[in-house]
Amino acid sequence: MFKRLFDRPEFSYEAWDVEHMDFPKGPEDADAWLLTGSKHGAYENHPFIEPLEGLIRDVHASGRRMLGICFGHQIIATALGGTVEKFKGGWAVGRHAYDIAPLGPIHLNAWHQDQIVELPEGAEVLGGNDFCENAALVYGDSILTIQPHPELSNPIIADYISSRMGNPAYPMELMMRAQEENSKPTDDKRFADLMVDFLQRGREAL
Repeated sequence: MFKRLFDRPEFSYEAWDVEHMDFPKGPEDADAWLLTGSKHGAYENHPFIEPLEGLIRDVHASGRRMLGICFGHQIIATALGGTVEKFKGGWAVGRHAYDIAPLGPIHLNAWHQDQIVELPEGAEVLGGNDFCENAALVYGDSILTIQPHPELSNPIIADYISSRMGNPAYPMELMMRAQEENSKPTDDKRFADLMVDFLQRGREAL
């Protein structure tokens, strides 16, 4: 999904399945890093969480650039001293509006209940909305993270909605709203271009 989103032929990719304890040797194994979504919570007690947080701190210390999406957004925050909780306001599902400083108002698809409720030292809020105030963060010249999912296109979200419709974890009103919004465009490409620009130029891109 991220290869399609970035659509940059000059990029090459290597993936590590950290959930199953497949880790790189260290920050030097890649020029830049991307931490993606996950079915797990950043605060959950899984064997991979502690070494992943250690890797995040090592990448940060190395100065290599790093992107975080949804779980990646959250686990970077916890690794650097922030707090993530299951949000009392419930779920964000489907297309939502965000105000992201370099881009202004944009729409992206979301699927989360967990949120960053306390920022780590060095994190600056780049954007959000009334439901998710800490939706986009930047850490100096090296880390950019976001809570929603620019890689999840409307057809993918439509499949998510269809497969989870009727699940008591998701209020029906919320799912119906997400279904109605699913026909409207999102700004995935605009945020993808910002992420690529950040990887290449750092804070100057913002």
